[in-house]
Amino acid sequence: MAERDPILRMRGITKDFNGVRALDDVSLEVTRGEVHAICGENGAGKSTLMKVLSGVYPHGTYTGTIELNGADAAFTDINASEASGIVIIHQELALNPLQSIAENIFLGNERARRGVINWDRTTIEAGVLLKKVGLKENPATKIFEIGVGKQQLIEIAKAMAKDVSLLILDEPTAALNDEDSDHLLELIAGMRDHGITCILISHKLREVRRIADRVTVLRDGKTIETIDMSDPDASEGRIIKAMVGRELNNLFPPHQPQIGREMFRVEDWTAYHPIDTGRIVVDHASFNVHAGEIVGFAGLMGAGRTELAMSLFGRLWGTNISGKVFKDGQEISTATVDEAVAHGIAYVTEDRKRYGLNLIGMISTNISAVALAQFAKWGIIDRNREYLTAEDYRRSMNIKTPSVSELVGRLSGGNQQKVVLSKWLVSGPDVLILDEPTRGIDVGAKYEIYGLINQLAEQGKAVVMISSELPELLGMCDRIYAISEGAITGDLKRVEATQENLMYLMTMGKEELR
Repeated sequence: MAERDPILRMRGITKDFNGVRALDDVSLEVTRGEVHAICGENGAGKSTLMKVLSGVYPHGTYTGTIELNGADAAFTDINASEASGIVIIHQELALNPLQSIAENIFLGNERARRGVINWDRTTIEAGVLLKKVGLKENPATKIFEIGVGKQQLIEIAKAMAKDVSLLILDEPTAALNDEDSDHLLELIAGMRDHGITCILISHKLREVRRIADRVTVLRDGKTIETIDMSDPDASEGRIIKAMVGRELNNLFPPHQPQIGREMFRVEDWTAYHPIDTGRIVVDHASFNVHAGEIVGFAGLMGAGRTELAMSLFGRLWGTNISGKVFKDGQEISTATVDEAVAHGIAYVTEDRKRYGLNLIGMISTNISAVALAQFAKWGIIDRNREYLTAEDYRRSMNIKTPSVSELVGRLSGGNQQKVVLSKWLVSGPDVLILDEPTRGIDVGAKYEIYGLINQLAEQGKAVVMISSELPELLGMCDRIYAISEGAITGDLKRVEATQENLMYLMTMGKEELR
């Protein structure tokens, strides 16, 4: 792109929230027909900047100027930005699960005349858009019947139905497996080739390097630099340094394992689907974890990793569950959450916003939630003790907030994850099951979370780590189990684990185990 043709210029964008500056004189220039990535740590201002651009934060609530296609733009709401060809797809997908694909594609943009929807036109046009995004689904299929990867593609089809010229994608692959991520990135490349400009917000730097033409880095609400990815010195290391303000020569902190006795063992664990009760999802799984050991679980999406964890922890998922659980050599029951917690087991869910936290609650009440009995006398919570305990965790976990009275929903993703970990550590667990502990977290915050996990292992706790990112498992774990179609297909020590042999085990069919 020797000659740049800017579709978008944002200059001097400044935005405050109750006296806190979220954006400070930010500038961004996007060239027509490029994929422009925006990177930065959680809280850097990426999503705020895009909400300013898309009219979620209307003109007048910020200072600075926006120029679109060479003309000044002052969007009063999201409808005004969409009318100008700007469409934003948020990380939390805005689809109605009970409606059909066709209905969702044209939601708010119905194919209607005089208030009457033309269903034939709706179905035909939906089919054309599905073909464009590479989906072979029937437009009449309900959203809840398809996976999250296909739902992400439907969001893009929905955007294309609005004659999009500038598409903003906020963490589009955060919840996708490698295959769905590859498909989505290929689709974005194809849109670029057809003249659609894309702004991509992503923490996954490998994807950024693969797809982005240029990268703008934000830090602490300010523009740090814009990197042309065709430059010889454009690298992940350069992006990381710009994001965190320092070099991270190693993405994983050093860890010298001191592995002790077997602390946790599961034998012949089996669980069936709660609705399709004839379908086995966790198939006679057996594994163990020692004190001071970090054990990983690798598997493709749908392999049964989360279902194994949730069925173990208080039978939160599944039906017709069977098998044995041992703690320190003694068989225990984990049939309820209370029993699991009483036996020193903690489960940090993969979906912290939905299941791990009360987003409209204070940090202090979230941290105390699992162990309220510790703070209660005669049924009354000692709020002062609760506050002081939360303050201790705020300092020790480096939760970036001025006060534990702050609402959790206002924290960045990395700091929310630290609150979830703090909540479970208050209960004094011996075994921690961490399900996607760094999902949606930037590289700097990931490093901090990795350090905390190492500290837990060094304290002699047994750690189970489920992750969709193989480099993360390879960089953190002492041993890694692979799971495929609900069955454990093997386990590898750190010295023998590679992406290639893990992928072989992750794609092994059940018939190959027999």
